[in-house]
Amino acid sequence: MAQRPRTPNTALAALMQETAWGNDRLARAVNRTGSEAGLRLTYDKSSVSHWLAGVQPRAEVREVVRETFARRLGRPVTPEETGFEAAPEPAGDRCAPADLMSIGRADMDPSRRSVLAAGLYSAALSLPVFDDSAERISRASAGPTVRVGQGEVETVRNMTDRIAGILDELGAAHARPMAAAFLVNSVGPWLQASGTAEVKADLLSAAADLTYLTGWMAMYETAHGLGQKYYVEALKLARDAQDHVTYCRTLRGMALQAASLGHGPKALELADSAAEAAPASGPRLRAFLAGQQAHGAAMVKDRRQAFARLNETETALALADGRNDAVGGYDQAAYHFHVSHVLYELGDLPGAIKELQLSNRARPVNEKQGRAHANGLLARRQMELGHVEAACATWNTFLDDYVTLSSVRGDEHFRALSTTVAARPDTPVVRQLQQRTRDVALRKAAA
Repeated sequence: MAQRPRTPNTALAALMQETAWGNDRLARAVNRTGSEAGLRLTYDKSSVSHWLAGVQPRAEVREVVRETFARRLGRPVTPEETGFEAAPEPAGDRCAPADLMSIGRADMDPSRRSVLAAGLYSAALSLPVFDDSAERISRASAGPTVRVGQGEVETVRNMTDRIAGILDELGAAHARPMAAAFLVNSVGPWLQASGTAEVKADLLSAAADLTYLTGWMAMYETAHGLGQKYYVEALKLARDAQDHVTYCRTLRGMALQAASLGHGPKALELADSAAEAAPASGPRLRAFLAGQQAHGAAMVKDRRQAFARLNETETALALADGRNDAVGGYDQAAYHFHVSHVLYELGDLPGAIKELQLSNRARPVNEKQGRAHANGLLARRQMELGHVEAACATWNTFLDDYVTLSSVRGDEHFRALSTTVAARPDTPVVRQLQQRTRDVALRKAAA
């Protein structure tokens, strides 16, 4: 039987014309985007020629192509616009618990976790919009057999605080599976149980906090597609709970994620959205949001706005009381960390190093994971400036924490340590650090 002739993909050709991309440039952009999702793509201009002639790439690549165009155009791109068949879409804006349970169950399964972690981060994702519909809470209380009260709400909040403590002490690789299991085994059934409107709102809000924290841990472990999914579920839960604070805090977390991936305009857009959506709020939350706006502004080289936002941050933080919660809190250590990011983005490397040192001095003693990340970053900045002995001292401090942590972010710093120190001149300080690095690597391998 003769094969049916393929139909030329005129939709894809139109997108390429809109982006001013030729075959080779599109192929390279798709390969780069795919690498974020753990896909080793080796497309070239001939591959794009085949697509234009009507060949369909496999489903996961079709999604990568959509995301690649979305990043270029700064807007969502539909399957129809690419001319490819639509891959199965995730559930839309349905009740948050159903989607959250699906994500959490996959995250609990070690055999699926690596696949889930390689999910693609979308820079043009449509987000759940906060509205004032009280009907959402009543719709979320349809459970016929189980009734929840304030006891369940307190359990969720207490578990969130405990998991945040484990995160700081032992690392996200230990804490996140615990959070996913608790979300699936306890929080999910409670969200579908019956209760008063007040209890249901409080429970949705507590669940949003825990989901935000779980997303932050996934993002911190560079599982960016997964982290984004948790963040979207946290937005839904916060919206359903009418919890402006958690909704805005989650948007700010998404701004940090975009910044860590180098999407400056998106980082600023999300940070501004968080600040605009915030209700009349306390000074600590205002500082929290303005600090992220400063980082985003620096990424797009808006110096004036960046320093204006830092001034807002400093003023608001000075007015904050002594209570700083464990989930997404903001303090002097976080402020100096933001200042360091701003200065680094604007080309002031010595100033960025000084602010990281101030951040470390202000950091609470029990924040081991945060301190390890800050020291890893500081050592890399010191190496970049050519301050080898200072960097070696910082790397040794980093290793003090890293040896007892389980953290992908820590592993990234450790690899940077191994690479940069190996390339340095042979001095006693460097040799000592190299030997300690080998010892830590052996210890980690044996653990």
